[in-house]
Amino acid sequence: MTMTLDMPQTLKRRPPDGAGSVQVEMDATLNIGTAKVFAVYGKGGIGKSTTSSNLSAAFSLLGKRVLQIGCDPKHDSTFTLTKRLVPTVIDVLETVNFHSEELRPEDYVYEGFNGVRCVEAGGPPAGTGCGGYVVGQTVKLLKEHHLLEDTDVVIFDVLGDVVCGGFAAPLQHAERALVVTANDFDSIFAMNRIVAAIKAKSKNYQVRLGGIIANRSSGTDEIDRFNAAIGLKRIAHFRDLDEIRRSRLKKSVVFEMDGSDELEAAKAEYMRLAQSLWDGMEAIEAEPMRDRDIFEFLGFDQ
Repeated sequence: MTMTLDMPQTLKRRPPDGAGSVQVEMDATLNIGTAKVFAVYGKGGIGKSTTSSNLSAAFSLLGKRVLQIGCDPKHDSTFTLTKRLVPTVIDVLETVNFHSEELRPEDYVYEGFNGVRCVEAGGPPAGTGCGGYVVGQTVKLLKEHHLLEDTDVVIFDVLGDVVCGGFAAPLQHAERALVVTANDFDSIFAMNRIVAAIKAKSKNYQVRLGGIIANRSSGTDEIDRFNAAIGLKRIAHFRDLDEIRRSRLKKSVVFEMDGSDELEAAKAEYMRLAQSLWDGMEAIEAEPMRDRDIFEFLGFDQ
């Protein structure tokens, strides 16, 4: 069956989020509600899903009711929580010919580690649709089934460093956006682009930058230097530990792993980060660099 995911024509347009913006306004009825909502971004392969899942687990260990929404078509955001690749929202909608009223919550919501509820939005077939529409359909289903009314924390784990309108859609629901980066040129360059996307969305939506998570890095000198230059703040640091890599291979969050003092320190850092986010982090106003300027700034030959 051919699947088409055209953007609904009834949605109104806001003033442009930024120069050249063609983003369509999300349906105002899709407001998530009282939960604290975080959107996690970063360069592809930087460890966003590992970070998101471990952060979800940490929130659950604080006694919070957590929902993690994977926003990548390869739908592997939550498998360390659920121990498997769960069917996506798009998968299950296709089985009922996109008649969402025929779905039940158990058709697309799966329980993971310590009660974390897991949803994989999935995506349209390559080159055929808009990821933002998929995110909107996912939130719509969650609202229709009243699953957001008893949720304390929602974490969107978003595809790579894509900043198109579609994959920027979680920023229209989030209170704080978090950026995961390593201490290298490519990761910081991608982070700069994501910061620009968050700044654009903040013109019309409540989302604000919450901070930078250094990941898979022994040092943070270049991250910190860049942060100081544009007004960012590092809020956590997870070192490049083989035990964290192995946790993903074992389909486990770090809290299920036994290991070294360094691993125990990583667990403590996740718990500290979750508590800090729950307590509330001040919004960060950063001014991203132009692409040419960041090339000069990150020359690593100073």
